[in-house]
Amino acid sequence: MKQFMFGCNSGETLNFTNMDALHGKLAELKKWCGVNNISKMMFQIYSEILEEDVINNVCNTISDVFPDAPYVGCSTSGNITDCQLSQAVTIACTVFEFPSTQVEIYQYDLNNEVTDSITWKILENTRANSWVKAIELFFTIPEHSSTRFCDGLREVRQDIQIFGGVACSDDITSDASCVFSKNAGYSRNSVVVIFYGGSDFYVDSINVTGWKPLGRKFHVTKSDGCILHELDGIPAYDVYHKYLNIQNDENFFYNTLEFPLFYEHNGTTILRTPVASNADGSITMTSDMDIGSVVRISYGDPGTIIESIKEDSRKLYEFQPDILHIFSCAARRTFWTSKEPTYEIYPFKNISPSSGFFSHGEFLRTKGNLNQHNVTLVIAGLREGRKREMANGGMPADEKVLSKIPLVSRLATFISVTSLELEEINRKLGLANEKLKTAAIIDGMTGLYNRKEIQSQIEKKLGNIHNEKFSVAMFDIDNFKQVNDTYGHQEGDAVIIALADLLNNEHASYTERLSAGRWGGEEFMLLLNDTDVSSAALIADLIRQCFANTGFPVVRTQTVSIGVTQATEDDNIDTLCTRVDTALYKAKKTGKNKVIVI
Repeated sequence: MKQFMFGCNSGETLNFTNMDALHGKLAELKKWCGVNNISKMMFQIYSEILEEDVINNVCNTISDVFPDAPYVGCSTSGNITDCQLSQAVTIACTVFEFPSTQVEIYQYDLNNEVTDSITWKILENTRANSWVKAIELFFTIPEHSSTRFCDGLREVRQDIQIFGGVACSDDITSDASCVFSKNAGYSRNSVVVIFYGGSDFYVDSINVTGWKPLGRKFHVTKSDGCILHELDGIPAYDVYHKYLNIQNDENFFYNTLEFPLFYEHNGTTILRTPVASNADGSITMTSDMDIGSVVRISYGDPGTIIESIKEDSRKLYEFQPDILHIFSCAARRTFWTSKEPTYEIYPFKNISPSSGFFSHGEFLRTKGNLNQHNVTLVIAGLREGRKREMANGGMPADEKVLSKIPLVSRLATFISVTSLELEEINRKLGLANEKLKTAAIIDGMTGLYNRKEIQSQIEKKLGNIHNEKFSVAMFDIDNFKQVNDTYGHQEGDAVIIALADLLNNEHASYTERLSAGRWGGEEFMLLLNDTDVSSAALIADLIRQCFANTGFPVVRTQTVSIGVTQATEDDNIDTLCTRVDTALYKAKKTGKNKVIVI
């Protein structure tokens, strides 16, 4: 198996000069094939240009020179030749040297055939042809999740490897893409399937992520197929906005490419990038997200990538492929920056000739399950015949100095938000402590201050009596013992709570002027700031009237007696409380349900 590469420069169109040059190079290849008795070949075309006329021009030129040779191709976000970025339109010609090698190509129109029908045909073809050892896929960007397609190929024989990529364009935020083949021509919504095999055909494949989980775990709490609604009960978009400061705008897809969701699926690590953010806070993903899945935001770690590349390049070196097919996510191209877009695949350069493209998504079968990946590098090694001795080389190249990677600002945002979350935790702990403090000064039944607290407030006011006048009023529910003895403590508690509610409501209306507390049993104390005795008596009498008009289902109406007094500069807590208690005693002794002022 050998590979020959041809390229065409970019421009508004590929002009006839380009086609003449391509025609000449193809003619030279045809002569070589004749000399070497080669009759079986296949062309793969990768194009950053999506225009149908341009692609047809290239395909027609190939057919002019090789009328019987099949071709396939797709649009890309960049083309790869021998592990380097190549021209806008790149043509890889694979010539097969073993007569036993077989290749079949099919193209399925996704507008006319349902996914189940397509996967069933692929499955039947593998059952009917025992020679099949590998399946290569070229997909246009799916309108919906690719999960059903992947699941439909689960029954393909376990010894068959499946790999491939999703077509893309030079604008990675666009959903425009195309695939094409000699069988069915140009299409914006199709899948091209290539079957490889034969008794002398061998294939091996790898995938490299190098992305690490970042921060906390999230559970998928609501999803509908590929629509991810909620993570831990909050809108999925809010997670990206909160932790990475990514806005819900036209750049959402581009900004999330380097920060896919990381989770385990089908026994392997899967990275999923959002396709779009939606108005309701949900996110459209490339494949289904199962409820209950545990996911984490991830980031690219150069060190991890380099170590993976070293290990996997050795694996492919030992396989000794004739050619490599490379599918690298467009997000990885942006990760390594425009200056070094093929940095991570460079170590594979000395293993064998290679071709491929930067993709919208990558396919690879692992442990019997076909998965669509994102932000992943997939490489398939193809070989005819036994391993051949290779020259010293093919091992990982020396590491170059890494370029600065544009992650700092978003990682800084992540760290900042994490710090804010710790601050929020501390704030909540502070609130919890405040609640504990509040519980120490609040009466549990009524919600008013307890005796210790209301007495403490009165003492503080006495300490400032020369600057601000104040009054106190003591309340006592009339005949309360009779209520408890006749109707029980539950009804008695209801009466106490009703008076407490009146005092609370009054407090709510005059927050800065009033403080109310339960003095003990059925007795209450009201502290009236900046209030003389006459005003305090009016407020107390209003509360008395409201309480007398309060109805109780069982005990009917109840009354309250009230004593009122104004603090003086000569008072201490004992003299003030004694005086207001005396006023209350007189109210009860002279008929109850009244206010007495001393």
